[in-house]
Amino acid sequence: MAYRKLKPEAMSEALTLTSLPLFPLGTVLYPGGLLPLQIFEVRYLDMIGKCHKTGAPFGVVSLTEGSEVRKPANVAPKGALPGGDGFAHEAFNAVGTLAKIIEFSVPQPGLMVVLCQGIHRFTITRREKLKHGLWIADVVRMEDDLPVRIPHDLQKSAEALGKLIKGLLHGDTPPEKMPMQPPYHLDDCSWVANRWCELLPMPLAVKQRLMELDNPLLRLELVCDILERNGISR
Repeated sequence: MAYRKLKPEAMSEALTLTSLPLFPLGTVLYPGGLLPLQIFEVRYLDMIGKCHKTGAPFGVVSLTEGSEVRKPANVAPKGALPGGDGFAHEAFNAVGTLAKIIEFSVPQPGLMVVLCQGIHRFTITRREKLKHGLWIADVVRMEDDLPVRIPHDLQKSAEALGKLIKGLLHGDTPPEKMPMQPPYHLDDCSWVANRWCELLPMPLAVKQRLMELDNPLLRLELVCDILERNGISR
């Protein structure tokens, strides 16, 4: 992918991206979600530096095999498959989220600290691992969630999230350290469902399936079931 700055209107019209650099992680990034990262691996230092300089996005995908930090095959966890290049095998889901860098610092040589925000979901059509271990992919952007007002029977999920946000704001959490940033769309199914998916301690595979759902109302209904089972909203 050419590291060039994309204007917002150009990004909104682009349906495909080629050679998008990927960052496989043990998490699921949702559109609108925040993701803090500490970058120290050589394969990502150059990539993140170029993305920051040019304003280009990168792709966050959740791992299904392997670990966030590249490990030689001989020290990989027991049962891990070799990757054919001397390192442990890595595999990840085909649906991920484009991320943009909104904060960037280099506190010391060889370390970057960034805060990223999810913007759009995508589906991988082709992937390739480069010699130094960086994954790139051709991707097709998925449709963004349509705005859907929260129906009356699911309002408790929004009310519970609103109370949580209010408690954090009035507590010891600095505004810049909040797990979500304003504007708070507490009347929108997608926004409320996505924020709960980020907060709730669910298996990675469940978070991935919820992120991939095309219907934000269905996503919120499933989240409400989880909240009720955990006694968070009744």
